[in-house]
Amino acid sequence: MADSSKKQVVQEMFDDISPKYDFLNHLLSFGIDRAWRKKLVRMLGVWKPLTVLDVATGTGDLAIAISALNPQKITGIDISEKMLEIGRQKLQVSGLDRLIALHVADAEKIPFPDNSFDAITVAFGVRNYENLELGLTEMRRVLKPGGVMLILEFSHPESFPMKQLYSFYSRFIIPMMGRAISGNAKAYSYLPDSVAAFPSGKPFLEILEKVGGKNTSQVSLSGGIASIYQAEK
Repeated sequence: MADSSKKQVVQEMFDDISPKYDFLNHLLSFGIDRAWRKKLVRMLGVWKPLTVLDVATGTGDLAIAISALNPQKITGIDISEKMLEIGRQKLQVSGLDRLIALHVADAEKIPFPDNSFDAITVAFGVRNYENLELGLTEMRRVLKPGGVMLILEFSHPESFPMKQLYSFYSRFIIPMMGRAISGNAKAYSYLPDSVAAFPSGKPFLEILEKVGGKNTSQVSLSGGIASIYQAEK
């Protein structure tokens, strides 16, 4: 995938798999992704945010989970309109459509003024940014001084046997099952490739600090399969 076309490819890919995305997300993670989001919400609860921006919100799972904190407003943005359509249906069913608003928007050109939100979250989205530093810089720009960014993303397990098991599962099982259920061969081959290319751990913390993040930290989840990164403004 050429960098110049990454954004368009990602948009088209998520539009295509949107009908099966939630099902496959929970199936391929054995439901652990729900626990990871709950952990992020618990961490966010310490900050008691009134306004939250959920970037790369997809079908709104994290935004819906954050509603448990009773903020005044949650805004979700994503480049995939079809993912957002499914998210809006979920909001109507759950009665959260007044609390949560979903909009088509580019994470690297966030359409809100400086210092707009108390907190900003992303779940499994930053590795899809075409320009990682630009996307993070935009997130920090719209964050209020003293606010927090929480980023949930896949990591690279380092210890035996998790490293070997995860490598086999992500390289062979995920693409096979994803292709069989979604009908999109490229999407679920892209997943392990994008995780492998992502600068997880200390390198990502260094990028957060480079764009102005303060008091950065990382919480490792499930043997290093995923991490939650925190940065303040």
